[in-house]
Amino acid sequence: MNNIPQGYKQTELGVIPKDWEVVELEQGLSFQVGFPFVSEHFNGDAIGLRLVRNRDLKSDDQIIYYSGKYQIEYVVHNGNVLVSMDGDFLPCIWQKGVALLNQRVGRIITRTNWNEIFLFYLLFEPLSQKQEKTGATTVKHLSHKDIEQMRCPIPPPMEQKAIAEALSDVDALIAALNKKIAKKRLIKQGAMQQLLTGKKRLPGFSEKWVFKKLGEIARIKTGKRNGEEQVKNGKYPFFVRSNVVARIDSYSFDGEAILVPGEGGIGAIFHYVNGKFDYHQRVYKISDFADAIYGKYVYYYMQRYFGEYALSLSVKATVDSLRLPTFEEFSIVLPNNIEEQQAIATILSDMDKEIANLEARRDKYKLIKSGMMQKLLTGQIRLPF
Repeated sequence: MNNIPQGYKQTELGVIPKDWEVVELEQGLSFQVGFPFVSEHFNGDAIGLRLVRNRDLKSDDQIIYYSGKYQIEYVVHNGNVLVSMDGDFLPCIWQKGVALLNQRVGRIITRTNWNEIFLFYLLFEPLSQKQEKTGATTVKHLSHKDIEQMRCPIPPPMEQKAIAEALSDVDALIAALNKKIAKKRLIKQGAMQQLLTGKKRLPGFSEKWVFKKLGEIARIKTGKRNGEEQVKNGKYPFFVRSNVVARIDSYSFDGEAILVPGEGGIGAIFHYVNGKFDYHQRVYKISDFADAIYGKYVYYYMQRYFGEYALSLSVKATVDSLRLPTFEEFSIVLPNNIEEQQAIATILSDMDKEIANLEARRDKYKLIKSGMMQKLLTGQIRLPF
């Protein structure tokens, strides 16, 4: 029995529209690798052209420039599709100005009327699969043949353009939300710097501030559970050495607490909870706060300053693990008036909610984009063109 919809055909890659083709990508593109530029012409000053390395596809850390001779074919421009040949392999659309292509970065060059941005989206899934197949312990390298010999379903050029525009529109929404989230986080950091030090006082408060050691104002202890005890869809939160909160069917505490891993993510992971939960044997619970101490204020103060404090105790760049005295001796500056503590924590909490709402919107668009890619890049949904 033939269940192929009208207007579609069966191929080696599944059912696709009749006017699509399954082809090797080398029929419409070539994959150009960069050139091994001479190292003595590298410099950190803006002389010559910027050099595009694998790391530059994701960040602008340690930008270097090339001031020697080069051939024009190794120059890339905004809108070119580049692929990391080591590491995660995933493609990107270059948007950082005219630059030179280094030897471990490749560029997609179309030789037909194929749409370059469509190819950018088309390559995401097969390249991510190649990354998974290499395994975490394997050195990951990509060659130009890995891309050129891929067999993919290709729609007519005008449909490629329509698909590229639809996915680009969603990416633009995601990028705008990411920009807004980053701005809100910076605003929150500035607010923390002002409010948690008393540099900026809230209206109606004038009482003095005091220094307290964490061990004086709270009880600090580690849990008794192992990571293997977590239960999928368990009844209660289970705090382990991660930003991700697991689940478990038991609880050992019911109330307000701050949870901080004693290993991993030092100074970067803080949880605040008020309710029933359990926690790992290498996670510290800070609870049972003294009178006139608001736990959520302490949470924000630790979130801002505890990491710097912990690192200052070590000559190394990182701290392998934290011990109880490190927590007990941590000094906190706070208002004598608990109402001022509460007011400060409320402002920062409202900022967190705003950021969380923006992140939820962004994640929703990411899911929408994922569904669109699955449907549009296989022809399950057709766009007018």
